[in-house]
Amino acid sequence: MLASHPGAAGDTALLARAIDALAECAQACTTCADACLAEEMVAELRRCIRTDLDCADVCATTLRLLSRQTGTDDALVRAQLQACVVACRTCGDECESHAEMHEHCRVCAEACRACEKVCTELLTTMA
Repeated sequence: MLASHPGAAGDTALLARAIDALAECAQACTTCADACLAEEMVAELRRCIRTDLDCADVCATTLRLLSRQTGTDDALVRAQLQACVVACRTCGDECESHAEMHEHCRVCAEACRACEKVCTELLTTMA
């Protein structure tokens, strides 16, 4: 889809990878939060649930901004990508701390790490 856009510029393959990683991370975080709510020890998972939901929202917003190619505000996109890197790092760290106990947290941490990596890579191309 991105390559078919008449205003497409730059590395559309990297952009497509970022959008895919953002979608996967948003979905993983949403599902992890829901799975945490189903755990017996839900009270101990409050921070995990919160970081999951925050990360899912940030990833979804970042995905939408990156999907728009017309009249892009590079400063805004850069700031959003930076926020996404922080959200993914925070959520990945939190989920990783529960990964041995909860498979959903392990899966979510992996999605967060992958998303953090590709967003960081995209940021480096926006010099």
